Amino acid sequence: MRVKFDVKALLTKVKTYWRAPAEGRYMPIREIAAVSLGGLGVRFITNTVVTMIVSTGNVLIGNTIGIPPMPLYFLYLFSVVANIPLTTLRAKIVDYSHLKTGKYRPFVFFTAIPTALLGVGFVLAPYDRMTLLGKCAVVLAFNVGFQFFYYFLYDSNENLVNVLSPNTYERSDVYSVKSIVDSLAPSITNIIVPLIAKAVTGEETIYDMRVYRAVYPPILVIGVLLSVFIYAGTREKIVQPKNHRIRTPFFDTLKTVARNKYFWIISLASCLGFLEASFFNVLGWMYNYQKVCSAGQFALITTIYGNASFWAMLFTPALVRRFGKRNLLVFSNVLNILFIAFMYPVVHDSPTNVMIWMFLACLFLNAVVSQITVTITPSINGDIRDYQQFISGERIDGIFAVAGLIGSVWNLATASILPAIYDRAGLNAETAEALGYSSANIYEVLYNEQYFRSICGVLILASVLGASLNVLPYFFYDLTENKQEGMIAVLKIRAMLEDDAAGVLEAQTLREGVGHIDRAEAMERESRIDLRQAKRTGGRKALKQARRHNTDLDVSRMVLSEIRFFDTPQAAPLVARAEKLTQAGAEHFFALLDTDLRTAKALPKRTPEEKETRRTWITVARDEKTAAHLLQKHGSACLAPFDEDAFERLFCAEDAAEEALQTAYAQKDKDAVRRLRTEKARLAKEIKAATKAFTRYNRIIKPYRDAQKLLEKRARMQRLPALRAAAHAQNASE
Repeated sequence: MRVKFDVKALLTKVKTYWRAPAEGRYMPIREIAAVSLGGLGVRFITNTVVTMIVSTGNVLIGNTIGIPPMPLYFLYLFSVVANIPLTTLRAKIVDYSHLKTGKYRPFVFFTAIPTALLGVGFVLAPYDRMTLLGKCAVVLAFNVGFQFFYYFLYDSNENLVNVLSPNTYERSDVYSVKSIVDSLAPSITNIIVPLIAKAVTGEETIYDMRVYRAVYPPILVIGVLLSVFIYAGTREKIVQPKNHRIRTPFFDTLKTVARNKYFWIISLASCLGFLEASFFNVLGWMYNYQKVCSAGQFALITTIYGNASFWAMLFTPALVRRFGKRNLLVFSNVLNILFIAFMYPVVHDSPTNVMIWMFLACLFLNAVVSQITVTITPSINGDIRDYQQFISGERIDGIFAVAGLIGSVWNLATASILPAIYDRAGLNAETAEALGYSSANIYEVLYNEQYFRSICGVLILASVLGASLNVLPYFFYDLTENKQEGMIAVLKIRAMLEDDAAGVLEAQTLREGVGHIDRAEAMERESRIDLRQAKRTGGRKALKQARRHNTDLDVSRMVLSEIRFFDTPQAAPLVARAEKLTQAGAEHFFALLDTDLRTAKALPKRTPEEKETRRTWITVARDEKTAAHLLQKHGSACLAPFDEDAFERLFCAEDAAEEALQTAYAQKDKDAVRRLRTEKARLAKEIKAATKAFTRYNRIIKPYRDAQKLLEKRARMQRLPALRAAAHAQNASE
């Protein structure tokens, strides 16, 4: 059957949806174009700078600069330790700064510039005139800067689409388009590096600093210029109340991530698969040390290899709709194991003249299935953050990076394994000297064909083990696309109710929230449609309609569960407790706390409702226990109402002192500078003390505050009939 490509229809569609999104979507085509072109710029920067980030298998730092594996491991250790406080700082900036320009959008451009400048400085440093200690010091210094700016840029770019649309399918579509566009960055780089290497060095080697100095600075400049498109052409659209601000203390917010099982599943998969990338350097080693092809052939090989990702990016959105993200994760990772395993006989037994081409075939297939996971992972992370907002009521994004430090600690503990594998396989000074090479650069061992095949074979087996462990947690991931759509519907209803209570409810928010409720009630008595039966009787069209029906049914059940919560038996004891605590008042509610943790853990957990009730009462019991402990430790004086306006006064005073300090600097008034710096230090101490007191107060008062929130939520729910009537009247008038 011939498929006609209607160019006119495509152009009409682009024109129609260039400035306004299609129905059910949130991003117009203009915004998708902006995030894709800007993403290309960011990818030029990150794809370049990532080669400078310290890791145990880094070829730029190891092979080119000449830092051996074990010193490289210690550099990695110091770098990871430095990243811990910097990650916390980045998370606080993202979640607590409340910038009007967005949560991620402003930081993409403003971190691209320093990241690019650090990258230029890194490759221009005169390593050839340094001792080993000097090389290590310079590399570590640059990497401390990368730990803040590079990861801030990378995380902002990766998570941006998650706040541009709450539609999980649209996220997958946009990530696919964005991935296709920004994949041009590594493709272009991989083509020009070996060609410029030949021109610059006169040899077929890419491990020469002259190559990086010729290629990287122009690429970084281009990346910064393109990244402007993201800041200029996008607008964040997070589903939350209009005036909502995170007031929960940072570490209390961090604790809520512990309830997010999906975050831990994805994190566990990443931790278990730490050896999966062991084979990544083999292709470059074949070219550089075994001379199995020319510079032109290697450019062609890297181009073909890079092209493999294109097909996965192109078809992933359709595969997500057909099979779901969880099934794709499992299937693609199983295939990934097989294609990595096929590499072993290639490097171990194949003839030298065809080895790199056979290895390319395995790499190509591996890249296709691996890119499926890479393409859908950002969308999965968006779903996980939606789930976090659904269970906690707070939209926290940056704090996931802090929780992810557990993975960094794991990586730190396991990072010595790959250098140890290198050493045991023969990539060490002793082997280099025995073969007649210099021990100053142990990678010269790879010139020996026997050792090359042996070492690469060991790395591939390690990758097979890592890929096999990586797939296991995905079998427990059950956050479906239907569940995510239901969560967004519930979040819209919550936002509608909170905006109504705050007196800032907009017509669009009202229509969307009431629309979800109306559809849910209309489907209350509907039942699921058998998809196989639908396809047999009505074909593809009937199958598509049946899937949509089942999705709407799942969403409606979540909506009804939300709006009817206070009518359930599970809500009655929670409401009774909340009324009792609020009637006692903030200074006397402690006498009424009587929830026992052992009793809560003994509650039944046979049905989903019982499990949720049990989790709720366990949380209540733990909060009460924490509050009681803190009250006993700090005394009843901590129950006095906290003056939250003090923060505003302190911040205003700090801003005024900073402005006056800049004026003093400009006027070269040394006495004023000294006085104002002392004033700023005093204010910083007061802010720190106030933050500590506020955190302590919140933890002590939490059972009372939670009781207030529950009753406020019930009061908002009681407004639903009036809101529905207003929405229906609004629709009728239009």
